[in-house]
Amino acid sequence: MSITAFMDSLWSDYTSITPQADRIYQAFTERGETVVNDHVAFRTLALEPIGLAKLEPHLLALGYTPFEPYEFPAKKLRAYGYLPPEATQPRVFLSELLVEELSPKSADILKKLASQVAADAAADPSVMWRGPLWDPIAYDDYQQLVSESEYAAWFSTLGLRANHFTISVNHLNSCEEVEDVLQVVESLGYAINDSGGRVKGSPDRFLEQASTMADKQVIEFAGGEQHEVPTCYYEFAKRYMTPEGGLFQGFVAASADKIFESTDVRENKA
Repeated sequence: MSITAFMDSLWSDYTSITPQADRIYQAFTERGETVVNDHVAFRTLALEPIGLAKLEPHLLALGYTPFEPYEFPAKKLRAYGYLPPEATQPRVFLSELLVEELSPKSADILKKLASQVAADAAADPSVMWRGPLWDPIAYDDYQQLVSESEYAAWFSTLGLRANHFTISVNHLNSCEEVEDVLQVVESLGYAINDSGGRVKGSPDRFLEQASTMADKQVIEFAGGEQHEVPTCYYEFAKRYMTPEGGLFQGFVAASADKIFESTDVRENKA
């Protein structure tokens, strides 16, 4: 599989539950822009058979190279950034939840979900856009996860798929700054994640990021119970030149920590 085919499959799944992304994308193309994807991100659990180590081989097979590890102690996450074989292709950010650091009650809920996943589920790259690989979670269990880990709650309902795509502000002609992009996005009626500020990061960190708040969708829980949950969001990133020369290639953990909150249930109730 080529990176183009891989990203096309991810985009198709992503926009099916994130209609804002397609509308925002179209709004920029209608302004004469060629929208370039800075990076795509995934979430998973540090559990067999869907942990980071089982998913990473699909990225390596596409020619990606592990770049930097990241830690998010407050959210009990670890992650890795991956660089593409060609500079014109999107980076990848893959994170996993350290389930064993959760309370026994929440950890047990996630372990029961993972136990339903076939041992060879991660053998094919299509696992990256297949969504939940388990039966619908009970709504009470979902609420338990929300109370402890919004990341866990999101993953329990949405499963394995692209969590967000990212417009590269560096490649836009009509918007030089991230805030300029946010003005366009807000004119379309979409809310901005302002946790940690509308624009996270700074030029002296060599990366600025911002994002919308996630779309919402009614899904079915165990027993046929239906409730609305956050799905995915769209991110915007501007990279700066480093003192060593060349564009900054990594991610800033402090900023990513706040970007994660774009899918928080409590933040999406407004």
